[in-house]
Amino acid sequence: MMSGNLKIGIASLDDFKARTMAIARGKLKPGKDEPKVWFQSLDVLAKVLSPANRQLLALIAETNPESLEELSQKTGRAVSNLSRTLRTMEGYGLIHFEQGPRRRLAPRVDYSGVELELAFH
Repeated sequence: MMSGNLKIGIASLDDFKARTMAIARGKLKPGKDEPKVWFQSLDVLAKVLSPANRQLLALIAETNPESLEELSQKTGRAVSNLSRTLRTMEGYGLIHFEQGPRRRLAPRVDYSGVELELAFH
């Protein structure tokens, strides 16, 4: 089930670790409007949300494929390639997998888009 946009941010690995530790220690409480997902750089963001991957997300949202095999047929991409790409997207919270027919994994898009929060510091 898709819901609005996923709020994302950019933070170095060190900054992300420091933020996570501050939250764990109770020294920082994330606001409801803060990013939910963090990318290490704009380069990583650009790779994960490349034009081809955004097109893939749109196709999944529109067609709700019942398996990776069905998605492979629709895209012409190998199942192994799709699996790797979708696992990366799953790690960033962009998609999730449901149990499809015959115990197959069915990818589902969680959001209709992303919003980027980027500070200059």
